[in-house]
Amino acid sequence: MNTAPIISKVWSFCDVLRDDGVGYGDYLEQLTYLLFLKMADEYSKPPYKRQTGIPAGYDWESLRPLRGAELEAHYLETLRILGQQKGMLGQIFTKAQNKIQDPAKLYRIIDMIDTENWVIMGADVKGDIYEGLLEKNAEDTKSGAGQYFTPRALIWAMVECIRPEPQCTIADPACGTGGFFLAAYDFLVKNYQLDRDQKEFLKFHTFRGNEIVANTRRLALMNMFLHNIGDISSESMISSQDALIADSGDRFDYVLANPPFGKKSSMTFTKKEGKKKEKDLTYNRQDFSATTSNKQLNFVQHILTILKTTGQGAVVVPDNVLFEGGAGEQMRRKLLDKTDFHTILRLPTGIFYKQGVKANVIFFDNKPAAKDPWTKEVWYYDFRTNIHLTLKKNSLQREDLQDFIDCYNPENRYDRAETWSEADPEGRWRKFSYGELIARDKTSLDIFWLRDKSLTDLDNLPDPDVLALDIIENLEAGLESFRAIAGRLQAE
Repeated sequence: MNTAPIISKVWSFCDVLRDDGVGYGDYLEQLTYLLFLKMADEYSKPPYKRQTGIPAGYDWESLRPLRGAELEAHYLETLRILGQQKGMLGQIFTKAQNKIQDPAKLYRIIDMIDTENWVIMGADVKGDIYEGLLEKNAEDTKSGAGQYFTPRALIWAMVECIRPEPQCTIADPACGTGGFFLAAYDFLVKNYQLDRDQKEFLKFHTFRGNEIVANTRRLALMNMFLHNIGDISSESMISSQDALIADSGDRFDYVLANPPFGKKSSMTFTKKEGKKKEKDLTYNRQDFSATTSNKQLNFVQHILTILKTTGQGAVVVPDNVLFEGGAGEQMRRKLLDKTDFHTILRLPTGIFYKQGVKANVIFFDNKPAAKDPWTKEVWYYDFRTNIHLTLKKNSLQREDLQDFIDCYNPENRYDRAETWSEADPEGRWRKFSYGELIARDKTSLDIFWLRDKSLTDLDNLPDPDVLALDIIENLEAGLESFRAIAGRLQAE
C-alpha cells in the first residue's frame, strides 16, 4: 500500500493550521479525537461488527453531514458526552476541547480522515504517521511537549538490551506518549513467532503505565491503539493516578522508564497573612527506604517496589541520582546490595528536548532478599566524553548506540570484555567492583575516566555551533541547580 500521499496530506494540513496559530499539539489532539471516532465507525461495520460503546448520535456518522456553526456546536457536545464514558473511550476524551475555531477547517480535517479506510492500514503505517506528529510536537519547544518524548533511538537500545520475552508484563510509571511500550511491542513481534495466546496477552495484558497529564495520556493511548495494542472497547492500560502516591500491589517482569526530570515535587499554599509558600512534597511509603522530595529518587524507589524479584529494570536518570548525598546515597547502597546493579550508560548532552539535561541509563536485575550484596561489579559505558550531538544537525541515531549494545552483550551479559585498559585508556567500556564503588565518598557512582579532548586538542575543536550548544547545556544545568537552591531558601 502506498502510504506517502496519506502521510503528506496529514502533514500538510498541520502546516495550514499552524498559520492560524494552531500548534502541533492542538492539531494532534483533534486528530486523535477524530481518528478514534472514524476507526470506531469502521469497526462497527462489516466485517467487524464490533460494539464500540460510542453513544448513538455522537459517532462519526453524526459529524459527516454537518457544516459551519452547526458542526462546531455538535462537535463540542460530542467531545463532552464521550468524555463521560468508561474505559479507553472516556480516557481518550477526558477534558477534551475543540482547539480549531474555524468550522471550515474542522470540516476539512473530517473530510480528510473520512476519505481513508484506517482500519485496513497496517499498524506500522498508522503508527508511523502518529509517531511522526508526536516527534514534531516534541520539537515545538514552546509547548513543553518534549519532556514527554524520549529519543526513539535510546528507547530502542534499552529494549534491545533488556530483550523482553513473551507473556511477561512491562510497566512504565511515567509513560509519556508510550514510546517504551511501542518499542517493546515491536521487539516481541519481530523476534518471536507468537502463538494465539501470546498474541492475546501482548495485545491486552502486557503493558501497564501511569501518566498524570491528561493530554499526554490521551496521546499515549491513541499511539498504542494505532499500533494494535489494546482495543477500542477495552479498559485503559494507562492510569491517570500519580504512580508515587502508593504501591498498587501489582508486580512486573520489566520496568522501562524515563521518569520526569527537573523540579522536586512541591505544592504551593497561602499562609494566614496572605503570603504564598512552597513546600516540598514527600511520599511517606513503607516500601521506600529513604524519605525524600527528590522526584527521580522516588521513582527509582517505586520501580524497585513494583519489579518482581526476578524482574529487570532499565531507567533513565539524571546525574544527581548517581552522586547526591543523603537519600541518594541510601538508595544507591540499596541498589548495589539488594539488586544486581550491573550497567550504567552515560549519555551525551544534546539528545533531549529539555536543554541542560545530563542523564544516564541504569540497568539492574531485582533479586530476593539475601545476606550478601547481589552486585559484584558495575559496567560503565561512557557515551558522553568527546561525543557532540544536537537535536537538529546531528541527532542521536540507532547506529550511535550499536557499540554499547555489542559491549552490553544482551544475549549473555555475563560474558563481557572491557575495551578500556591501562594500555588503551581511550576505551569507553570499563568495569568497577562492588568494593571500589562502596568505598567511594557517598557511594558516588558518578565516574568518568576518558580525557576530554576539547581541553587539550585545540586544533580539532568541534564546530562553533556545537561548542555554543555545549556551553548552553552547561549553563542550563547550572541554572537548574541554582533554581532548586533558591526555591529551598525561599521556602525556609
